[in-house]
Amino acid sequence: MLINLSDVLSDQHKTVEETVAFTMDKIRTKSGEYPVVSSEPVHVRVEHVRGKELLIHAETRLVAVIPCDRCLEDVRHEFVLDSTKHVDVGLSDAELTEELDESNFIDGYHLDVDKLLYNEILSGWPEKVLCREDCKGLCKVCGQNLNTGSCDCEEPGLDPRMSVVRDLFKNFKEV
Repeated sequence: MLINLSDVLSDQHKTVEETVAFTMDKIRTKSGEYPVVSSEPVHVRVEHVRGKELLIHAETRLVAVIPCDRCLEDVRHEFVLDSTKHVDVGLSDAELTEELDESNFIDGYHLDVDKLLYNEILSGWPEKVLCREDCKGLCKVCGQNLNTGSCDCEEPGLDPRMSVVRDLFKNFKEV
């Protein structure tokens, strides 16, 4: 979704305030695609600060389905996005100062809301997603989900390639 910024960047410096639909149906990352199952409209407010500096505020909520890191069951993860960006559309990313944010989501006189939100989603992406705190994961032998039941597999034990290291520890063990 694009928002026209010509009113803000013109001589009148009118504030642009719009509520637009969240249009992403999937979140694509290097690790895969994650469907967005629900979302709220995005409220965007763009104000002129000085020169070509703008203050952009965007807020919305969405729920994406991400697999559990242990058992691969689907987990509904809610993202609450409340972002404020201070950008200068007259500067390139190389010329940015510390108080300014990068403006790769602005192209000419248009604000790309999806690109702005995508950057915020990636920065808020959870490091580990679990279906529950005590998730048991999958069996290493047969792949059975250990949360739903147990399996009859034997514990595979230690890797035989580690026997040399194990022997070193046995030999130098303190009594």
